[in-house]
Amino acid sequence: MDKVVHFEIPADNVERAQKFYKNMFKWDIQKAGEMPYWIVRTVKVDDKMMPLEAGAINGGMLKRDEKNDPGSSDPVIVIGVSNTEDYCKKVVKAGGKVVLPARKIADMGMYARVKDTEGNIIGLWQELKH
Repeated sequence: MDKVVHFEIPADNVERAQKFYKNMFKWDIQKAGEMPYWIVRTVKVDDKMMPLEAGAINGGMLKRDEKNDPGSSDPVIVIGVSNTEDYCKKVVKAGGKVVLPARKIADMGMYARVKDTEGNIIGLWQELKH
């Protein structure tokens, strides 16, 4: 069974959104290197950046930019899969649509966004083995 492993929250004003989530939920939000992306921690992590609490997930925040980043207009749940390209094909076969083809994210993994049959955007994440 594939699990939800991450979430993404888009923002028109990232600083304002960070302030909101930090104040409301006490989340830790940190810039992710040089990328225009912020890591959102809802729970403490181990040295491999994995949540220490069973069932908990962490996420990310990004600038809302539908033109250059399709599927970034609404919050997205991200599901861990064995192969993003294979799952993109499965989505199309099941009546969905690929809105952001699989792309490599640093040396961490492959990421794609798809639209389900109801118009919801879902992220697909494939961990790269080192």
